[in-house]
Amino acid sequence: MAALGNPTNTIAVLQKYHFNFQKKYGQNFLIDANILEKIIKAAGVNENDCVLEIGPGIGTMTQYLCEHAREVVAVEIDKKLIPILEQDTLSAYDNVTIINEDILKLDLHALVQEKNNGRPVKVVANLPYYITTPIIMGLFESHVPLDSITIMVQKEVAERMQVGPGTKDYGALSLAVQYYAKPEVMMTVPASCFMPRPNVDSAVIKLTRHAAPPVTVPDEKFMFDLIRAAFNQRRKTLVNALGNAAGLCLEKDSILCALEKMECAPTIRGEALTLEKFAVLAQLLYESLPIRRR
Repeated sequence: MAALGNPTNTIAVLQKYHFNFQKKYGQNFLIDANILEKIIKAAGVNENDCVLEIGPGIGTMTQYLCEHAREVVAVEIDKKLIPILEQDTLSAYDNVTIINEDILKLDLHALVQEKNNGRPVKVVANLPYYITTPIIMGLFESHVPLDSITIMVQKEVAERMQVGPGTKDYGALSLAVQYYAKPEVMMTVPASCFMPRPNVDSAVIKLTRHAAPPVTVPDEKFMFDLIRAAFNQRRKTLVNALGNAAGLCLEKDSILCALEKMECAPTIRGEALTLEKFAVLAQLLYESLPIRRR
């Protein structure tokens, strides 16, 4: 079994199995052992943990996780990587389960129940850029028992997750992440640390799950429908962005009335509202809805 985390051993494994990178899966493998050790430390993985790894690739980070965690569940969508993981790079470890599946289609509640008796797991992943947001939101919105999510993502996406109102990067993702977790960028990772080399730098961000959301709303989905509508047309006023959103069916008068109660200008845009203010707005507008639409 080759110890991965360097270019020589990574190339040797890829050549042995005649592996070709799949662009559709956004495959970029880490080749820097120092970064790998820092990720494990940032995630706080210890011998009591059950870790869910999304997209293990050839098992580079999985090897490090297996050395530190009680149990690792590695979910890999590319079936061509399964023989490499099972027969080679992870064959020496008896504390890893390899699943060939799309993480977005997997019953994670059943998995966490089976592998960790329903207790919170830690998620660690080097996520493909194209599917970062669906995976993060899928994990949070499904309410799977989570302790934290420590992930490698595109640098600008990591920055977007932790910014506040009034900045160009602030948006629906920022608010959603901050509703569910405390985001903290742990380190930046240059493109040179990957094979093949991506076009942009990456960052490792840790999302520590809140014990309870920082705001209370009568309907979580309704609040996020409002937030998405507000940022779908972010250059429009909140009144127009929400009033034009077909799925919400809100009267502009109701929106103006709610903003007046919040002491917000009628010309305010969504990018100016904090999570707390969106929660107040959601409460006021939810109360104005006919009962049949709640």
